[in-house]
Amino acid sequence: MVTVSIDAMGGDFGPKPIIEGVVAALQEQDFKAILVGNRSEILSLLPQGIKAKVSIVESEDVIAMTDSATDAFKRKGSSIYKAVELVRNGEAQAVVSAGHSGATMSLATLRIGRLKNVSRPAIATLMPTKTGKSLVLDVGANVDCKPEHLFEFGVMGEAYAQKILKVNEPRVGLLSNGEEPGKGNEATKEAHKLLQRLPTFIGNVEGNNIFDASTDVIVCDGFVGNLVLKTSEGVAETISHFIKGYIKKSPIAIAGSLLMKKVFKRLKKEIDYAEYGGAPLIGINGCAIIGHGKSNSKAIKNAIFQAIDYVNAGVNPKIESRLEEISAL
Repeated sequence: MVTVSIDAMGGDFGPKPIIEGVVAALQEQDFKAILVGNRSEILSLLPQGIKAKVSIVESEDVIAMTDSATDAFKRKGSSIYKAVELVRNGEAQAVVSAGHSGATMSLATLRIGRLKNVSRPAIATLMPTKTGKSLVLDVGANVDCKPEHLFEFGVMGEAYAQKILKVNEPRVGLLSNGEEPGKGNEATKEAHKLLQRLPTFIGNVEGNNIFDASTDVIVCDGFVGNLVLKTSEGVAETISHFIKGYIKKSPIAIAGSLLMKKVFKRLKKEIDYAEYGGAPLIGINGCAIIGHGKSNSKAIKNAIFQAIDYVNAGVNPKIESRLEEISAL
């Protein structure tokens, strides 16, 4: 049974939605939960029947969103530090936090450590496509990347797509400003040469290919990836705003929207971050799921499920074996 440590105090809304998410997850799936945070607050939010199913690690300190990520290393009594240490010490296989993402990423990388042959872990996120999902990495962990880092991201993304998305031969593309091999900056051009060692590599792809189902894994540095992620979120919110505004202005549109209720519900589900729960930090010797600061209980529940799936699927052993295999070519 997988053990997940949860930063109960991280997030914009305090422990309430986090505890509610943990409770919902425990009601649907068997796993061991270790909640890290203020014991009295946690106990006050736990239903009586659930208390026996969780362990609590006391922590009075919380890394605020306004704090520096480096502060987390000095504040060893903070909830995120203690949650990460549980994975480092082997008491848990995964950590979930909706708190300070920089602190979570830094602590997970340096305290848990990297996988063999991984230079830099990457944050990955799922994007909706015409037929399913595509995986984009890195979306924020590394703003400056060397070609070999991008190569590793491709291998890690391939492994994740195979094990989690169940795509046997995932198509791996390198995000650039043109499909031709000569397009891109110097790092991208060199990464293209390295990625050719990967049989699943299909070459350069452009921004629209993230969503058109032509590519399963999209590789880029964290600077570009984060811009892609935030731009996509902004476009989705703006389109939703336009649709709601246009519907309210027309009685016919209002009537039509009632008939399209199921369609709008499906659309909301496709672009709702709560459906995915969080973003995995791929490449560490364990599992860390970084949730959105505004995570609700549904997002926390799905982040926990994502962590359990990651561990059970054996993503890390696959990454290590694949890197050794490709490096030997």
